Amino acid sequence: MQVSNINDVKIYNLSCGKSLPEWLSDRKKRALQKKDVDVRRRIELIQDFDMPTVSTNIRVSRDGQYIMATGTYKPRVRCFDTYQLSLKFERCLDSEVIKFDILSEDYSKIVFLQCDRYVEFHSQHGHYYKMRIPKFGRDFSYHYPSCDLYFVGASSEIFRLNLEQGRFLNSLQTDASQINVCDINPSHHLFGAGTTEGKVECWDPRTRARVGLLDCALNSVTEDTEINGLPSVSALKFSGPLHLAVGTSTGQVLLYDLRSSRPLIVKDHQYGLPIKSIQFHDPLELIITADSRIIKMWNKDNGKIFTSIEPEADVNDVCLYPNSGMLFTANEAPKMNVYYIPALGPAPKWCSFLDNLTEELEENPESTVYDDYKFVTKKDLEDLGLGHLIGSPLLRAYMHGYFIDIRLYHKVKAMVNPFAYEEYRREKIRQKIEETRAQRVQIKKLPKVNKELALKLIEEEGEERPLQKKKQKKMPNLLSDDRFKAMFQNPDFQVDQQSEEFRMLNPLVSKVTEKRRKKLKAMEMLQAKEQEEEEEPEGKPSDAESSESSDDEKAWVEEVRKQRKLLRQEEKAKRQEREKEDQQTTLKPQFYEIKAGEEFRSFQEAAKKQKLMRKTLEDRLKVEEKLGTLNVADTAVGSKQITFTLKKSEQMKKRQEAEKQHKEERKKLRRAAGHLQSKPAKGRPFH
Repeated sequence: MQVSNINDVKIYNLSCGKSLPEWLSDRKKRALQKKDVDVRRRIELIQDFDMPTVSTNIRVSRDGQYIMATGTYKPRVRCFDTYQLSLKFERCLDSEVIKFDILSEDYSKIVFLQCDRYVEFHSQHGHYYKMRIPKFGRDFSYHYPSCDLYFVGASSEIFRLNLEQGRFLNSLQTDASQINVCDINPSHHLFGAGTTEGKVECWDPRTRARVGLLDCALNSVTEDTEINGLPSVSALKFSGPLHLAVGTSTGQVLLYDLRSSRPLIVKDHQYGLPIKSIQFHDPLELIITADSRIIKMWNKDNGKIFTSIEPEADVNDVCLYPNSGMLFTANEAPKMNVYYIPALGPAPKWCSFLDNLTEELEENPESTVYDDYKFVTKKDLEDLGLGHLIGSPLLRAYMHGYFIDIRLYHKVKAMVNPFAYEEYRREKIRQKIEETRAQRVQIKKLPKVNKELALKLIEEEGEERPLQKKKQKKMPNLLSDDRFKAMFQNPDFQVDQQSEEFRMLNPLVSKVTEKRRKKLKAMEMLQAKEQEEEEEPEGKPSDAESSESSDDEKAWVEEVRKQRKLLRQEEKAKRQEREKEDQQTTLKPQFYEIKAGEEFRSFQEAAKKQKLMRKTLEDRLKVEEKLGTLNVADTAVGSKQITFTLKKSEQMKKRQEAEKQHKEERKKLRRAAGHLQSKPAKGRPFH
């Protein structure tokens, strides 16, 4: 088993490892397992899960019990039973299989489309029937409601074969020269066909008429893509009632909403190879697309890459086991790869032990694929003086850089920078000095803003709290919390001790602070006395503290009453000052400046306006309520609702009068339409 970590997603290649020949005895197999580590670590999930030379297609039955694959040479089909983890049966065919599909829940009904225009039907016991289609086929789909097989290929026609009647029906004529792929939507049974011209034609099987056309070749061209020829459709897959994914021969994947002719996302594989397979992973909203070089998994909402797989051999087909994180691939190699990705989902029921195995591997991590290699860029190689190794087997090209053996990298780096150990030693000494500095007693400096509050928090942090529960989490201090940093730095957050709210709470706060300060002073006095002479035993409270604790409540009530009386007196003084100012403004003569564009009405109105502006909002609202320009009402919720009317200016009044005059003039000039006849004249035909 090989483990790789791409984009922080663990990928387990279960088919990686040495395979043992069948003719070996059990004793020799056990001896090989003792000697060879690779043989001992390999996981043979399904016995003989391979083909003689090449595998072309792979499918999983709908009940999840059987995995079927086709390959060469000789052309054959193999069925694997997941309950037995072994080969169920193998059947040889006359020609290579282009595509096959399982029509039943198990392996009892299978259809094979072969390269020599033959369509072969197999039942549970074996070969059932064989027939020929008019043109070379490339793909087919089965329509379950009508039992029709739709074949597409090197022709503009879509051939329909009815399995219930056992005969061909009228074919569907398209505008394309050739059709590469097709698919049927499982939700509303819309039939889609991808053409070599880069278009997708959608047909309704009920009316046998074309209902839509998508031009994918034009939409696949972006600013970054380099296209040498016309992009044709090479893969097609429906997801749900509205989504359609289209793969092109130039390596682009287009995600469509059937309600729009423009794609939602255009994803480029950057290899220029035709897309061979498209799978949807609905729980995580991922799309799994594959060309012959790479398998990519990306989010269908934003196109962000989830992870990717690069097999050693070229990929022919990809199959996702339903409701799990297991992936099967058919390759240009004898082995069919099996990948398990826990991030996609759990392991299937028939191999549930994989979950426990991967959890154990995460607890005891081993070396992954690239742990023995170091990734370097071209600039790093030039700095190390290894630019001449580009193209040699010592460097393996990967994306925008190269992989180099970690041992060679460390040797070259030590030769290039011989003083690296001295720099490392200085850094370690500096870290040790910082650690010793942190252990010293640090004097906490008070901030510039809210010094009293900061002093209170420091004292509370230093005090012991015996009544606090051990299980209770320790709350973070405001001084060390970055969220409240501005409260001790920004002067706008300074506590106003003259405000009404602070003065109402001040008796309680001041009493607590005084009590805390007295305790601190008492502790200092006790420490000084203990050094001189031992007089009082520990735990004996003084008379001042006992009397203070008994009179706390009465003193607090008296302080609150005093503060309320002071606030009332201040409010009366403020009102008297306002009344004196109002009287002075009415008695003293004042001069007013008339601005350009304003009309002077009277001195009295200007004085009233200035007087209103000096009053509070509450007084102004009351005045406007009396005048009728403002209406304040209570809503059902309990809040206030205000409605007001704006005074019309002189310009507004003149404009309204001009509009009225214009309308009256238009009414006078309007001509009546009574002379027009509603019926045709006699003797003339009405058209």
